[in-house]
Amino acid sequence: MTPAARAAAAIGVLDAVLAGAPAEEALLRWSRGARYAGSGDRAAVRDLVFDGLRGLRSLSWSAGAPEPSGRAAILGKIVAQGIDPASIFSGEGHAPAALSAAELAAIGGLRAAPEAVAMDLPDWLLDPMRAALGDRLAQVMAAARDRARVYLRVNRLKSDLPRAVEALAADGIVAEPEGDALRISQNASKIKMSSAYLEGLVELQDRSSQEAVAALGGLSGARVLDYCAGGGGKSLALAALGARVTAHDAQPARMRDLPARAVRAGAKIALARTDALAGRTFDMVLVDAPCSGSGTWRRTPDAKWRLTSGRLADLVALQSRILDEAAPHVGPGGRLGYMTCSVLVDEDEPQIAAFLARHPDFRLDRQTRYPADPAATGGDGFFSALLSRVGP
Repeated sequence: MTPAARAAAAIGVLDAVLAGAPAEEALLRWSRGARYAGSGDRAAVRDLVFDGLRGLRSLSWSAGAPEPSGRAAILGKIVAQGIDPASIFSGEGHAPAALSAAELAAIGGLRAAPEAVAMDLPDWLLDPMRAALGDRLAQVMAAARDRARVYLRVNRLKSDLPRAVEALAADGIVAEPEGDALRISQNASKIKMSSAYLEGLVELQDRSSQEAVAALGGLSGARVLDYCAGGGGKSLALAALGARVTAHDAQPARMRDLPARAVRAGAKIALARTDALAGRTFDMVLVDAPCSGSGTWRRTPDAKWRLTSGRLADLVALQSRILDEAAPHVGPGGRLGYMTCSVLVDEDEPQIAAFLARHPDFRLDRQTRYPADPAATGGDGFFSALLSRVGP
């Protein structure tokens, strides 16, 4: 595919996302219909789509379009790269339609752009994000236009940092230690086919998530319930720390891949449906709650544009309900962990404060935001609170 054909494909995918389709679903639908596209083409179109979504409003505005569109976002991206837009928007072959005189005249950068546009936020989210990030807002939102770094967790049940780095290098993947995590600096696309991954030496997991789980501490031999397990990433991390893990999810189908993942990792994880938890208590219950995902918008930028104030309110109510459901499973003297991949205040500290007001038999031990400086580091925005049961 030519660069112009790739741009046209990205415009089509972006328009499908703006019409309501999840980005991954829209990309899959395009790739299935584009048998002519090689792996390099698919990767290039994917990059264009995700770059366009991360900078959707600012790119569209700089292209002269007050309202976002796939065409405007890709035009803004091309201009920002210093490429002659006429070489891409030529209307020839599989290229996007040629630019009109009005479109060419409207190109003008971000002059007079409203603040929410310049920061690539929906209008309604500007104030909540400012409340969360304060004077760091502009810096953090600028960093959010960059692609997220790829991190791996070393599975301590099978390996350590040096051996994992060596095993990845054997498949041409360059990994650099950052704390206890590995940051991939070359050939991230090869990870899932590498021996290190297939043999369970490493797992894909963001650095902030790794740090939050490790900070739970004192898990060797502990009976731990991962109450919102989903795909099981944190269940596997807990098991690697020596916990005896039971994984649960309100929608058990989300855990369908967990048994195979556990076998690959050499971990023992029991799966439990809701009715099987009746009357059972644990040393620790982890609630990795459904959330806005605002800390992961570099990875899932389409989620930012789908989020509404009503949806956020529903999520906050759901988080509260899940915490109340999970609390009875914390045994006497046990601990309750609460996590979100969100930076929005309503989902985090006030959620814990409200829980403590409803449950005086719990106390707050600590609450932490990861990373400390989300604009300067590669980790996702993440919140973690650890509580202890002090009553019967």
